[in-house]
Amino acid sequence: MSGSVTKVLIANRGEIAVRVARTCREMGLATVAVFSDADADALHVEVCDEAVRIGGPAPADSYLRGDAIVDAARRTGADAVHPGFGFLSENAAFGQAVLDAGLVWIGPSPDAIAAMGDKLEAKRRMADAGVPLLPSVDLGAEERDDLDALADEVGFPLMVKAAAGGGGKGMRVVRSSPELADAVAAAQREAVGAFGDGRVFLERYVEAPRHVEIQILGDRHGTVVHVFERECSIQRRHQKVIEESPSTVLTEDVRTAMGAAAVAAGEAIGYESAGTVEFILDASDPSAPTFAFLEVNTRLQVEHPVTELVTGLDLVRLQLLVAMGEPLPFSQADLHQDGHAIEARLYAEDPANGYLPATGTLHAFEPAAVEGVRYDTGVRSGDVVSPHYDPMLAKVVAWAPTRGEAAARLARALERTVVHGVRTNRDLLVHVLRDEDFLAGATTTDFLPERFPDDGARAFVPAREAVETAAVAVALADAAVPAAGPAGVLASIPPGFANVPLVDPTVTYRAGEDDVVVGWRRRRDGAADVTVGDRSLTAHLVARDAGTVTIELDGHRQRVRRSTVAREHHVVTAAGAVTLVEEPRFPDPAAEEVTGASLAPMPGAVATVAVEVGATVTAGDLLVTLEAMKMEHRITSAVDGTVTEVRVTTGQQVDADDVLVVVTPPDDDADEPADGSS
Repeated sequence: MSGSVTKVLIANRGEIAVRVARTCREMGLATVAVFSDADADALHVEVCDEAVRIGGPAPADSYLRGDAIVDAARRTGADAVHPGFGFLSENAAFGQAVLDAGLVWIGPSPDAIAAMGDKLEAKRRMADAGVPLLPSVDLGAEERDDLDALADEVGFPLMVKAAAGGGGKGMRVVRSSPELADAVAAAQREAVGAFGDGRVFLERYVEAPRHVEIQILGDRHGTVVHVFERECSIQRRHQKVIEESPSTVLTEDVRTAMGAAAVAAGEAIGYESAGTVEFILDASDPSAPTFAFLEVNTRLQVEHPVTELVTGLDLVRLQLLVAMGEPLPFSQADLHQDGHAIEARLYAEDPANGYLPATGTLHAFEPAAVEGVRYDTGVRSGDVVSPHYDPMLAKVVAWAPTRGEAAARLARALERTVVHGVRTNRDLLVHVLRDEDFLAGATTTDFLPERFPDDGARAFVPAREAVETAAVAVALADAAVPAAGPAGVLASIPPGFANVPLVDPTVTYRAGEDDVVVGWRRRRDGAADVTVGDRSLTAHLVARDAGTVTIELDGHRQRVRRSTVAREHHVVTAAGAVTLVEEPRFPDPAAEEVTGASLAPMPGAVATVAVEVGATVTAGDLLVTLEAMKMEHRITSAVDGTVTEVRVTTGQQVDADDVLVVVTPPDDDADEPADGSS
């Protein structure tokens, strides 16, 4: 169905719902949000004209309920549905239900979604269209006894991939036969949890490739064009982290060939709306790079702002126009790239815990104002990052005339963004954007594991200047009486003045692994003689309010941003962001520790329990699999020993740091006398 649209229901949440609502407003269209119980106060609910509650926090109880969403559209008089990305955006049955309800579906036809949503059917269609492919074989959803034989057809290394869905879910790299059965089973479980479809297939895995995708647009008048490429090679666990356009590696000949292949793919399925054709690019021989088809994403991509910034197009607007039956307002020859754009996904992740998803209250979130930088976000200060949904806080996107300038702008914006309350990957993103290999364009899907392994997060230590500036600013701001009360009252009293004698105070902060001790003595002129670390300096507290402190250290004046919750201070200085934890004057009672315990790294649900009490395990053996934020996480034993406690059962919800399993190591000294004599 096509026709005029006046009110759009956005069948999604978070930043993409906010993003779609923005274009709808610009086009004069009313908007309807849907929300779960967990999202009742979410930003996407606030920015839309109306909102309808559709169920409980779990996606299966809300954002995956097509019937409730269609009913919400009917109740509010919406005449169109935009699915965003994720959730039901590539569900052909949902698209058909929208059309059957007499509503406009803002996306490709359900037939195209079904064909491309089944990755195996997509491969068959692409083969017929002459698009290059990787070798693959279908496994289905059931256990197979012939896995080794099928793997031999594909060849190692290979990847187990879900036939439905995407986004890194239901994917496992396998390098040898002994790993295969467990990888297939895990991928099937994850695929069922994420997409409700456990079918998987095996596909040849290309070592250290580049991931390059082509944006396509099609209308209902038979026109399909490509809108150039995005390189998305920098990934973790098959999830994109940084995307950019143009690619640094494509020659004009390869760019033209990939664009033609993407258009052929779109034409083969009569594609309408915005979509993306993803390719794997083997650039090991720079003089002759080769590419092969991966999949078609029949929806708007997370990284679509990269294309918007280098082309000047609004892809959501074009989706809406196509859905109303309008032809694309340009031809292939009209399109060109201008400058360079880079997008970084700012996630709530714990760097010290392998970048696993993090949860908590976002006590402060303040984007930085940097020329040429765009923030797409669905959160603001005070929001709760829950375990139910993707942990992305924002997409931060920079445009500049050159790639180097875009990277510099983006790094500066991230560095100066105030984000407090949850751990994030912000420091990693900044380091990547300033990394010499990244700036040289040497990016493959192995870039993060090789350049920034998970445990490398511990090396992201803030600059000493940043730590010391932050510590002095917080210490003096917290200790000072107000410089002036209500307007006009005691305005001449300098900041830090006190009318009673004070002993020399000190305060200790924890900055990562290090202690920072700040001591000071107030002077009659309002300044302070300060010691921090091994430095002595003169400090002036120039001004302060709830969110900023202006401080002068030996004549160097800085305005720093800060937010504080309990004893934790998050400070953004000119030299970088710092988190300081104020040490209590008296130590807290030690929490009970369980020797040999394996703890939950995040809140989630127990998917499987692989051991029972009395079992003998070795270091690295699987104990529990935990499902959180739509992905499985393996909890393995850190030591050799015997399982003495299993505190969880399948399906149980756990919090971060809950004890899951206790493994007791063998007592090597049990037969030796206590005094060590023999």
